[in-house]
Amino acid sequence: MISVLRSHAAARVVAIAVYVLVVEWTRALAIQAPGAAVIALALGGAALGVAAVGWPAGRLALGTSRLGLRLVGGVALGVVLILPGAARSGAAPMLPMGLALAAVAVSIGEEIAFRGALYAALEDLGGAPAAVGGSTLLWTLAHVLSHPPAFLGAVAAAGLLLALWRWACKDLVGPIIGHVIADLAL
Repeated sequence: MISVLRSHAAARVVAIAVYVLVVEWTRALAIQAPGAAVIALALGGAALGVAAVGWPAGRLALGTSRLGLRLVGGVALGVVLILPGAARSGAAPMLPMGLALAAVAVSIGEEIAFRGALYAALEDLGGAPAAVGGSTLLWTLAHVLSHPPAFLGAVAAAGLLLALWRWACKDLVGPIIGHVIADLAL
């Protein structure tokens, strides 16, 4: 019985991992077409959210308890994520409204997919270390096509910070807010 449960958990991890990687890489390729950025980001964000279908909100750490504190934590995460970029640049770029809304969709979709469904599946398979490490590794791998190699260390560090928050606080609201702030600011 235990081996059947582990096999089921492993199959779920593989299915979610393959799905989110295919969505992220497809989005990264589609965004390169002229005029396709907004639609590729918006559809990519929505497609990533599909990874959470069937998961209860509690397993995704999307409950509403202590929501105020979780929102404040998300703002703090966002500030931490943008500090390196803010230290380098003198002025924050402003995204056009359509692109900003699409960036929000991708941020939410990525968090639901990586620190929501994938994290929960990895936790079922191997506990918190597998969930934190595996979601961070797959998050970084998903960004290989959309970010320059020199930036992947920062991507991995952000993924690790967000995964550690998810583990320590049992919360996905904070990472969603932090990721949205970081994507809008950077």
